Amino acid sequence: MQSQRRALTDGDQAVNQNLDRRLFAEFLGSAFLAAVVIGSGIAAARLSPGNVGLELFENAAATAAGLYTVILMFGPISGGHFNPVVSLVDASFGGLRWRDALAYVPAQVGGCITGAIVANAMFALSAFSISTKHRASGAHLFAEVVATLGLLLVIFALARTRRGASAPAAVGAYIGAAYFFTSSTSFANPAISIGRIFSHTFAGIAPTSVPGFVVAQFVGGLAAIGALRMLYPDVTPEDAAQVVLPRAGGRPPADDAALAPAPHRR
Repeated sequence: MQSQRRALTDGDQAVNQNLDRRLFAEFLGSAFLAAVVIGSGIAAARLSPGNVGLELFENAAATAAGLYTVILMFGPISGGHFNPVVSLVDASFGGLRWRDALAYVPAQVGGCITGAIVANAMFALSAFSISTKHRASGAHLFAEVVATLGLLLVIFALARTRRGASAPAAVGAYIGAAYFFTSSTSFANPAISIGRIFSHTFAGIAPTSVPGFVVAQFVGGLAAIGALRMLYPDVTPEDAAQVVLPRAGGRPPADDAALAPAPHRR
């Protein structure tokens, strides 16, 4: 019995250490993502002043390329979510423990806020600034539902069909395209929506606009769950564990049973 308890304790410690690594990866990845989005927006506004179309193109291209590389950097450790909606939808399919998904969220939000501050500082702006750019019209909110729905369909369709190696490029390409086919420029991420509050620049968003964006993004997440269950009714926790990239040491919740004491045999 003591050996079983010791094995259980050792297993819990390994799980906790693995979670710490994944949370750090989500924090760093989210920080880099926000720095890319906001920093490229600042650079675009300086390089092409007054030409909003060109500014948006430069911002979208940098974001698409940056997202691709950030997922490649941190995806093998944490899955490369950097997005609370992705993590919570993943948990709903059993690919991520709920306790882990809930732990991911503050790491993602904190990372995006940190990335915003870093981006401001890199361009010699005030490190702490609050955006006044209002975006929350009805059309913008509907666009966020659509953008988030599409993002999740891309991610989970690739995971379900075991084409996860294509996810970094596909996610980057989708977000780059969605900058132009959505009126909101496709935030599709509550963490980046909150982070962008803290930069009074081209990519910023006013605090009063963020609650509507976040609600719309979670509505898109719920719509994605329904659509995915219709498209892939046989999706398994093993499939969901591939989101966005397969993570090192990741296990679906069902594997918790492996840490449980073995039944006593008489």
